[in-house]
Amino acid sequence: MLYELDIENIAVIKRATIGFSPGFTVLTGETGAGKSIIIDSIMLLLGARAQKELIRTGERSARVSAVFGGFGDDELAAFSELGIEPDEDGMLYVSREITPDGRSIARLNGRAVPASTLREVGTLLVNIHGQHDSQALLNPASHLSFVDLYADVGEPLARYTEAYDAFCKVRDELEAMSVDEAEKARRIEMLRFQLADIDSAKLKPGEEEALEARRLKLRNLELIARQSRLVRAALYRAEKGMSAYDLVTRAIPALEQLRDFVPDAESYVERLETVRSELEDIAERVTDACGDDLDIDPSEELDRIESRLDAIAKLKRKYGADIGEILEFRAKIAAELSALESSDLRIAELEKQLAECEAQTEAAAAELTVVRRDAAERLSAAVTAELAELELEKAVFTVSLTRKQSYTRRGVDAVEFLIMTNPGEPPKPLAKIASGGELSRVMLAIKSVLTRGGASTLIFDEIDTGVSGKTSYKIGVKLKNLSRAAQVICVTHSAQIAALADTQLLISKQEAGGRVETEVTPLDREGRIKELARIMGGAEITDKLLQSAEELLESGK
Repeated sequence: MLYELDIENIAVIKRATIGFSPGFTVLTGETGAGKSIIIDSIMLLLGARAQKELIRTGERSARVSAVFGGFGDDELAAFSELGIEPDEDGMLYVSREITPDGRSIARLNGRAVPASTLREVGTLLVNIHGQHDSQALLNPASHLSFVDLYADVGEPLARYTEAYDAFCKVRDELEAMSVDEAEKARRIEMLRFQLADIDSAKLKPGEEEALEARRLKLRNLELIARQSRLVRAALYRAEKGMSAYDLVTRAIPALEQLRDFVPDAESYVERLETVRSELEDIAERVTDACGDDLDIDPSEELDRIESRLDAIAKLKRKYGADIGEILEFRAKIAAELSALESSDLRIAELEKQLAECEAQTEAAAAELTVVRRDAAERLSAAVTAELAELELEKAVFTVSLTRKQSYTRRGVDAVEFLIMTNPGEPPKPLAKIASGGELSRVMLAIKSVLTRGGASTLIFDEIDTGVSGKTSYKIGVKLKNLSRAAQVICVTHSAQIAALADTQLLISKQEAGGRVETEVTPLDREGRIKELARIMGGAEITDKLLQSAEELLESGK
């Protein structure tokens, strides 16, 4: 249950700490006092979208927090599956802060969590019914969810979903392969041409770079020959004069004769011998690198290289930026060609698999339908019984279950809620005959059935909209009965409903420092009588009105 709610800088609420009790609690107050802000604050804790517009004008941030507790074994097990554990006192602390940029920080027991986690945990903590929920009854697309919740279709739906996913996978692959035969033939011809085009070139990885390097060398043979001879002559073998090698060779014996006169002369000799060896090695390496073909005519080989590079360039324009990409493209189209050429066998195999998957999907769908049909019958009877207690004694609620034309991810069942309000009339869709007040009562009846064993806190926001005083009383009795099994919190404008509550909180506006602020006041017996009188009679409260309010409060005990 919800023990405490703390709101700070949310809209007109500067600061409010609200304690909640077990049983039936109502929130009353004039329109615009801030009752809806309290509901919005709770919804923030349940993962609703945070908007910076909610921050009170003049403040930089807003915060709402709550304390929940009193969990049963089923709730604790569900929390555990989500990786959430209450503290040592069995409490769960939930908070949400909205920053100036509209972002939010959510926490569970002090640990930061995403809003999606709040939504998952929120379904276990609180069930909120507002006017938009009644409108959901007008949309048949939402009706299946109600039935599935009542039926607890977890396991059969999981089996169906697994079969359906396998069916879709095979079906999609088969559809992708089932192309027009003429188009298939054209594609095979194109792929064969592209493969032949690439294969005829006999490309090799790194070939283009090697050819470009060879071309560069051939274009510069004269320069290479001249400079390589110069290097060799200067370092090792000079045709005229002495090379560096010769000079170092002459220096070595001269330095050896200076051993007695030059300190470290021996080490200098060793270093010169190393230099001499390096000079010879460099000269030989340069000569080898420049090659033996420095005196040939390069024109014929250059023509061959240019022709080869031109052929590679043409392939690059068609199939890839370099030889590596061309070869990758070749592997890709080769695989596609192989698949197309063997597609008839694969199609036959897939058709067999599809038949098997469809049979499994149909069996799982049939199992799911049986579960839903049984639940639909029970839900119809249960809601009809609830409606009889809400001034709709002659109404008959029916859950219509029909088969869709094709499989969907949630099965083959189409669900629509029908109602008969007058005897002898056929059941019709809610949208065609139900008024706003009737919709609220139908939703309350459904909630009364579905919430048994569900969330431990039920919140109803203005469920009395569009109903008369007598019907409001019946709604109040229903809420009172619900509060025996769960904590019920209700925002209401009905004195009949408020009089039945165990606890009443007054939501009022006060002006302080030129600003409007919302206050939340728990009412004692005298305060409740005055508030009930205000609801019943408006601004002018007479003694007679107070007496009527007191009698109404006494009758609600």
